[in-house]
Order: sequence, then C-alpha cells, then structure tokens
Amino acid sequence: MAFVPPELRLPILQQTHSSKQAGHPGSEKTLELLQRLVWWPTIRKDVRDFVAACTVCATTKASHSRPCGLLHPLPVPSRPWTHLGMDFIVELPPSCGNTVIWVVIDRFSKMAHFVPLRKLPSAVELAQLFIQHIFRLHGFPVEIVSDRGSQFVSRFWRSLCKSLGVSLQFSSAYHPQTNGAAERVNQALEQFLRNHVSLCQDDWSDLLPWAEFAHNNASHSSTGRSPFLSVNGQHPLAFPQDFLLSKVPAADDLAAHMSVIWAATKSNLEKSSLVHKTFADRRRKPSPPYKVGEKVWLSSKNIRLKVPSPKLGPKFLGPFSISEVINPVAVRLQLPPEMRIPNVFHVSLLKPVVLNHFSSAQSPPSAVLVDGQQEYEVEKILDSRLSRGSLQYLVQWKGFGPEECSWEKDSDVHASRLVKAFHGQFPQKPRPSGPVAPRGGGGTVRNRRRSLPGVRRCPSSRRGESKMAAPRAPRGRKDAGAMTSRAMAPNSNLKERQRPRFNARV
Repeated sequence: MAFVPPELRLPILQQTHSSKQAGHPGSEKTLELLQRLVWWPTIRKDVRDFVAACTVCATTKASHSRPCGLLHPLPVPSRPWTHLGMDFIVELPPSCGNTVIWVVIDRFSKMAHFVPLRKLPSAVELAQLFIQHIFRLHGFPVEIVSDRGSQFVSRFWRSLCKSLGVSLQFSSAYHPQTNGAAERVNQALEQFLRNHVSLCQDDWSDLLPWAEFAHNNASHSSTGRSPFLSVNGQHPLAFPQDFLLSKVPAADDLAAHMSVIWAATKSNLEKSSLVHKTFADRRRKPSPPYKVGEKVWLSSKNIRLKVPSPKLGPKFLGPFSISEVINPVAVRLQLPPEMRIPNVFHVSLLKPVVLNHFSSAQSPPSAVLVDGQQEYEVEKILDSRLSRGSLQYLVQWKGFGPEECSWEKDSDVHASRLVKAFHGQFPQKPRPSGPVAPRGGGGTVRNRRRSLPGVRRCPSSRRGESKMAAPRAPRGRKDAGAMTSRAMAPNSNLKERQRPRFNARV
C-alpha cells in the first residue's frame, strides 16, 4: 500500500467516498476501499470524520438508530377537569351533515366528550362550543393541551384563554405524542365506530353518545378505575341488573369517599406514567445537549418538497440554527420566513450537524456580493408553469437542498442554456411564445431588484457577459445569467416573497 501525504488526503477521500463509483458508502466501507491501495497513520479517524461531515450523507440517508429524546411526561393533575386535551377527527363520511368529531379528554380521570361538527370550527366557533359542551358541565380548566391547528394557535383563542387564566400547551411540530391522551382516545373512538357503523357509514354521529358512555364507563389502565367512578364516585346504571348490585354511598360519606378516590387515582396515574416512561425509554436514547446557536438537520418526512417523488428526495433538510431550547425534548429552529410551518420540533426529528476540518469543503456556497446584491448559482431548471398568465420556472439552486427551490418569473431568469435544455427535455411543458432569448448567455438584461426584509434595495444595473468555464471568483465576479430570486419553502402553495438577487452561471 502506498503512503499518502497530507496534501493529497482530501482529494483521495472525496474520490473514494463521494464519487459515483463509490456511492457515498459508510465509514467502514469507505475505509475498506481506501485500505486496498493507500495508507496513512490517521486514516481511520480521517475517514470517520469525513463521512460524518458529508452533507450528502447527512441529508439523504435515513437514520436507523433509536430516536432521540427520552420520554418527558406531562405533569399529573390532582383533580378532574383541570387539565384537558383536545383534538379533531376529520375527513369522516357525512352523517347527519357532520364530518368532524371534536374530542375533549380530561387528563386526570380520562373522561371524554365527543361532539359531532359539520366542519372544522373557527377560533370563535371553538370558544362557543367550549362554553356549550365543556364549561357548562365542568367549568374552566387550568391547562389545555392541543396540536398546532389554526383554531388553537389563533390570536383570538390565545387572548381568550389568557384572559380566563387558562394555560395553553401545544405539541411540537409533527410529534403528536405530546397530546398522546387525546390521540389514544381518537384511536379507541375510531375502533368503536368501525365496529358498529353501518355499511353505508352514514350513521356514525348517532353512535357517538354510545361511544362516549362506553369509554367513560370502562376501567382505564392508567387509573385502575372508570372515568365515571373517578369523577362521580360511582358507576352509572348501564344494565338492568345494576339496580340490584349498585351501592351508592351515603351523602355524609360522599366527600370523604371522593377524596380517597382522587388520591388513589392520582397515585395510579403517577405509577402508570413511570412505568410507561420506563418502557418507552428502552426504545429511545438521550438527546444531545442542544444549545442556542447550534446547527441541526431537520427530518423531511412531514414536509412537502418540490421534488417529483419523495422516494428519492432528501431525508433531512437544513442545516438550521437553534433559536431556543424549550425543554429537554423540544427546540425552536430559526427557519426561513418562507417556510410557513411551526418552528418548534421534537428532538427525534433532528440530528446535529457534524463539523470537522473536512466540513468546509462540503458546505453550501456562500452568497457573493455583486453590485451590492447577494447572488447565487442556478444549478437546474426543474419545471415550468403558467401563473396568472405569467410564465414561471422552478429553480434549483446550486449547493442548496430542494427545500430552497423556488418559482421565479421568466423575465427574472437569466440562464438561457438551462432554459433551453429544460424545454428540449420536456417539450410539453409551458414555454415562452417565441424563441428563448439569449439572456445570461450573452448581451445584457436589466433586472428588477427585490429584497428580503432587512436587505437594502440597490438601484438596477446592467449585467455583462462572462466566461462559462471559469470558476467563481471569491468576490464580485459577474458571471453570466443573473436573476432576481431567493430560495423558497417546501410548500408549493406559498406566495411569492421579496427576494434578493441570485446569480446563474451557465
């Protein structure tokens, strides 16, 4: 085996790991390929560091390790109907005009109410429903746990709950286990309806009272007793023989009886929570000690990407910076403003960015200032469409992931060779009415300047022709094919944003 001097190790690592004939293997396979021909003293450590810092591997390979984040149970309430969970079951077949079920559960007793609705309510309608179905029976709660639906995160609902002294707790994005009590009740309710609904599935709303009674009358594994017994101190009469077996406590003993039941219920809940945490943590691992400012990769499994098929799309997006550590299992990320998704994520959806002395060679390219504007390279034209009579192209930026792809106006795209190649490959796609103008391949074109908030506007200027094969200059290079743009978020229905100018080298 040949010895490799330090100045040649990085190119050899890139060839052995990142080339098409290598295929981005893991560290052990990369090491085996290297050791067939070459050697140096720190080869094992360098291979491990290089593969760990590979951006392509970090974004495209699925994680096969245990998810991060040990179970962080919610505090156990001490009495009924002070801590609630809420959720909606949607997209049900019409039944008496209803298509939605509003599920409200008491986290102490596990008692639940099922309310049929015609559609998802607005925040104002949700407040009215809460007064009609929950407050009149149980009063105001201390805390409500829900997902981040538009009704729950609206300004009206937040302000109303704040004025009433009700604390709101939201589940982290794409992690419904935070509101696990409501999610589990949803599954049980769906199972009940599946068992008893007719073949036409149009009578499920008539079954909800029976489903609610059956749920509240059945013993719960966490409390060791039924919700009816935990709240009322007795079981209701469900069957005729209950008249002979029922023993209602005397009125004088009711208060003491309820106190004993509540204390036993809370003790059982605490024991159940500890057992559940012990079993759940066997399939998890502690999360890294994330800090504010640290960069992480974000799982893409719940995010819509502008790619033809998610099968071949990246598994992770980013990197993104952590702006706040909310608790040991939830952090807030600093996302681009165009990514209109919740920015609080469970740590199981994240993985830290590995940095070492090889990482700088694989980092996404930084912006180059040209005439006071940020400019980036266009790698490929992915698609075209007509929007309000205007031709637009879906642009993939060089060195950035698919979450940064954006729709840009035809008049702003100055990459004639890429546009021509795209229409040659997809002649059926929308295209300019006339021949493709040689923008970016020669001549000059005046661009409209747009900027992000906080980026100063600069006056328009003309662009000159540049050479194709020359590499990008470190600063101020006027490469052919400028366009006004900025990367956009993964959701395809996002509105156009004001963006700084980008550069296309073709």
